[in-house]
Amino acid sequence: MFFGACSSGGARYRSGHTRTAGFTVLELLLVSALVAILGGMLLATGRHARDRGRVSRASVELATLSAALETYYLVQGDYPRTDQCASMVQALVGRRGPTGELIVARPVIDVGRFTFGAGGDPFLDETAELCDPWGSPYRYAYKSMVPWSNPGFVLFSAGPNGLADAALLAGGFPDPALPGNDDNLWANPP
Repeated sequence: MFFGACSSGGARYRSGHTRTAGFTVLELLLVSALVAILGGMLLATGRHARDRGRVSRASVELATLSAALETYYLVQGDYPRTDQCASMVQALVGRRGPTGELIVARPVIDVGRFTFGAGGDPFLDETAELCDPWGSPYRYAYKSMVPWSNPGFVLFSAGPNGLADAALLAGGFPDPALPGNDDNLWANPP
């Protein structure tokens, strides 16, 4: 018997048995490891794309809110004087004047483009707050302290980590250098 010769029936072993076509355990483990590595890379890429999408969405929402606040300023003569997001929303939907008085005015934002906490409806619930893509309320302040020397309002998202040191410096200026503010997204950067 000649060993090492190949025949069409598969490799012959000393016992005379032929090897059937198939995968070894080692080959299956290697393929499984490669699939796991590629799957992990794909998930990481998807997660990164989702995070970039949220940042983009928050930036667009902040720009939209800033434009609405500027329109409100042109119509009412001042920005909403509050440090509460819900009060700002009530002003932008035409229910509150700059100092919080009840009014009936045309809304300056399309509330259907925003997400509200707990599914709130600002027309039915005066405590409804606008939420950023991470589920945290947007932060707003204008003339909420004396003296207020900041020429504008403060509007920002707490960002991906949800942390924000909302304490304002003297005059109503935010401090983006504080540790909790490192990933915040600002409507009007300080």
